[in-house]
Amino acid sequence: MVAWGGGVTAVVVLAVGGVGAWIYQDLNNNIGRADVDGKLGEDRPENLSPGSKNILLVGSDSRDGANAKYGKDLTTMQSDTLMVLHIPADREWASVVSFPRDSWVEIPSCEKGGGGTSSPHHFKINEAFAIGGSGGEVAGAAACSIKTIEANTGLRIDHFMSIDFSGFKGMVDALEGIEVCPEAAIHDEKAHLDLEAGCQTIKGEKALGYVRTRYSVGDGSDIGRIGRQQEFMDAMAKKAKSKLTDADAMYGFLQSVTKSLTADSDLAGIEPLYGLANELKGIDSDRLSFVTVPNYGREADQPTDKANVVWQYPQAAELFTSLAQDKEVTKAQVEAAKKDVVYASSVKFQVLNGTGIGGRAAAVAERLTGAGYSLASTGNAPSAVTKTTVTYPAGLERQAAALASRIPNARAVQDASATAGVVTVVVGPDLKVEDVA
Repeated sequence: MVAWGGGVTAVVVLAVGGVGAWIYQDLNNNIGRADVDGKLGEDRPENLSPGSKNILLVGSDSRDGANAKYGKDLTTMQSDTLMVLHIPADREWASVVSFPRDSWVEIPSCEKGGGGTSSPHHFKINEAFAIGGSGGEVAGAAACSIKTIEANTGLRIDHFMSIDFSGFKGMVDALEGIEVCPEAAIHDEKAHLDLEAGCQTIKGEKALGYVRTRYSVGDGSDIGRIGRQQEFMDAMAKKAKSKLTDADAMYGFLQSVTKSLTADSDLAGIEPLYGLANELKGIDSDRLSFVTVPNYGREADQPTDKANVVWQYPQAAELFTSLAQDKEVTKAQVEAAKKDVVYASSVKFQVLNGTGIGGRAAAVAERLTGAGYSLASTGNAPSAVTKTTVTYPAGLERQAAALASRIPNARAVQDASATAGVVTVVVGPDLKVEDVA
């Protein structure tokens, strides 16, 4: 499985700015175009920072053509890790956020590629690409992925780009390989990789195997693989920038990537990519950060699930809010914040209905228990309220912050009269049940 494609695409927009207009026509027709606007619906997040951009980057795991030898058991289009490239309005920094393929999230209702629509449900995040792409069209796959990212992060996705296996090898080869330094030898039959320990420059099949390998390195987790991929993409970005004056290298690099690239209609072309590259070229490499959504093993909340991860709150919400508000995010900040883990299952809560509309407490409770939190009780508030509140007794600050981060515009407030050992949510008419994460 592959999760490198999004990171490669982030490199592309930096590399395009180094080539001249003379290759526009030659490369322009290589790029696939997909119209997703009509598949996204009207209920979408707003862009809270005009001038900023969020670009969904997808590594396509299609097994057609040259990709067939990497496995023929897949019946739909696949994406194993999605990334979002956030470009701020001032163009002085940028962040690439990785979403682990094993993230257990709510997949919203999507148009199926083969017709019909799916029902909302919880599953691995990479299933969204497969649902929308079940008919083999990238537009549907991208649309369902965009809807899933928007629903779970609150970020408005402005563009998307997708790239598959075949382009990756050509890009690495055009750059004459990338240096990696594995601490131990890697022998992985699934990834078609045999690599000795120590620093070495790799390309072709070895480079592809290196970014695909998972079970034969470290703890075998997708999180570990993402870390290696981010390091590889960072090295690739730096080498691509060092080759900007080498016309042959850049031409080969861009030939490979454009033949494997599909983008939305507004971004699918050398000219818009060139324009985007010009906006980004002034960003110092030290201010291009690669981060992963804070997460922990879902086994902590669901002991029988040893395969998936859930996002860590309130840290994940803080990451998404920072990007939505166009505040710079660094890897050091994210790594420091994620050390303070509050498992959802350790948070006991009650929901009281303050709307006067029957069933609201039960509906909100269902959303929160679906996210792993432990329900104590539901009931009616003593009186009607105008705004949703979250209160907690002394000692439950961290638990309340985690729960409150799943409720839009809610802030946890300590209350001496709050029920002992329980975080209390009083539902007001301002809260849409479907917006509870």
